[in-house]
Amino acid sequence: MSYTILVIDDEQQMRDLIRMILEDAGFIVLEAGDGIQALAVLKQQEIDLCIVDVMMPYMDGFTFAEQVKRTSSIPLIFLSARGEEWDKVQGLKLGGDDYIVKPFLPGELVARIEAVLRRTYRVNPDSIVLQAGPLTISEDSHTAQLAGKPLNLTLKEFGLLLLLVKHKGRAYSREQLLELVWGDDHQSSERTIDTHVKTLRLKLGDAGKMIETVWGIGYKLEDPE
Repeated sequence: MSYTILVIDDEQQMRDLIRMILEDAGFIVLEAGDGIQALAVLKQQEIDLCIVDVMMPYMDGFTFAEQVKRTSSIPLIFLSARGEEWDKVQGLKLGGDDYIVKPFLPGELVARIEAVLRRTYRVNPDSIVLQAGPLTISEDSHTAQLAGKPLNLTLKEFGLLLLLVKHKGRAYSREQLLELVWGDDHQSSERTIDTHVKTLRLKLGDAGKMIETVWGIGYKLEDPE
């Protein structure tokens, strides 16, 4: 699974640098120039982690964190040229998962991100692998493969697919899927389930037929004959 990182910084040169580092490490990278733009991105895209510059125009990193943490548990890493203790403490109090001072080494940035992702999503390379037809999926390491090739899934797509694979043959209503996968994300609706199922089927190709519509109820996953 490729994690999607949102880089929020008002300096284009810095965003370009971080994008290069993270894409080389296998991450999917989106960008925003300030907190207001970043909030708009979060409404449109599923983001697994945000890297947030503290000093930005229109809406700074701390204000952005306050806004996000009211409705989301998405992990945040603050990035700043200011390394004073007060700034670090303030960032962590606002729900930040780490605080990196500029300038930084590329390896340090990637290692810090991977550490936060491990803590947040409990990534464990020794996890048990589940299988359904040509699909294999690992809960702890958050990876999925189709016929041996990695699947590029968003966090919610992965969670939805994992639930259906773990409970093959069981039909779930849209309301149940929303509660079990989306949890406290109150901005989502039952229509969100239909959208994600459609996307999953497309990404799975012919294997997408394993996700069956149960009319009047919702969805289930069946192993092929």
